Amino acid sequence: MDYTPLAQRIAGTPLAALTPQLQPAFLDSLRHGDFQRWRRLESALPRLTPSVVEPGAIVRIGRAGDIDTPTRAELSARLRELIPWRKGPFELFGIAIDAEWRSDLKWTRLVNAIAPLAGKTVLDVGCGNGYHCFRMLESGAAQVLGIDSHLPYVGQFWALKHFLPELPVDVLPLALEQWPAMEPAFDTVFSMGVLYHARSPLDHLLHLKRALKPGGELVLESIVVPGDKGYALTPSGRYARMGNVWFVPGVATTVSWLERCGFEQIRVIDESPTMAIEQRKTEWMPFDSLEDSLDPNDSGRTIEGYPAPRRAVILAAAGTT
Repeated sequence: MDYTPLAQRIAGTPLAALTPQLQPAFLDSLRHGDFQRWRRLESALPRLTPSVVEPGAIVRIGRAGDIDTPTRAELSARLRELIPWRKGPFELFGIAIDAEWRSDLKWTRLVNAIAPLAGKTVLDVGCGNGYHCFRMLESGAAQVLGIDSHLPYVGQFWALKHFLPELPVDVLPLALEQWPAMEPAFDTVFSMGVLYHARSPLDHLLHLKRALKPGGELVLESIVVPGDKGYALTPSGRYARMGNVWFVPGVATTVSWLERCGFEQIRVIDESPTMAIEQRKTEWMPFDSLEDSLDPNDSGRTIEGYPAPRRAVILAAAGTT
């Protein structure tokens, strides 16, 4: 993946502190077992110029008529090598990628409530394959940077960005904890579906706050459970078949955590149960999904007996002092 256009865009800005981490030596040091395979796959993708780029509910890159049938079959085969696709939907040159998550539904719940993104510099933490990064670009963001430590998802983004090398959206294979020391650089920071994976959720919130310019907005989206202020579910093992869930707070507790970390103007804009229409198995993600994570006799409980996932969207502002 060539990060030269990104390095040129961030030169002379606080984000220039990232430049040393954009070098191939850094990427090679990640040493995931499939890393070299993804790089070979990306380099083997056909060189195509899309006639359209439409980052809407379906992120559309090119049209079916841009390529012939054999090329489309080859491209589809390469994209299927990157299964499972968790976030979407996408359409590449007429190939519909029906991902596990209807991520467009999450975006619809929050886009009209957040601060305008036009002309802004935006960070998406735990961005996966970058679906929401493209939606942020659709909303007018000047530069969108996503980070995710799960390399298979970053590999999917590389495959997408292969056809859009100059678009000001990039995903780096980083965890938030690896973020270099720098001046606050972002007008808006998104953390969606990450907080419950953090061993120290308050540290996660503080990391997010440090990335925000004074007065900048945090968009926090996470699983919540019923409970009064101060309550957070701590699973003894898995939660909804996920093994990396540490704390699942109630909404009131999440708000109190934000207050404790110095955020201001906190408001809950949505709380909704996770439904099968939004998260489900597809041919592009054929493994266990929501239906396999819930008690077959009680959809209000997880397979382990905990409250079923609900998701809340909370906005907060970084202090101006």
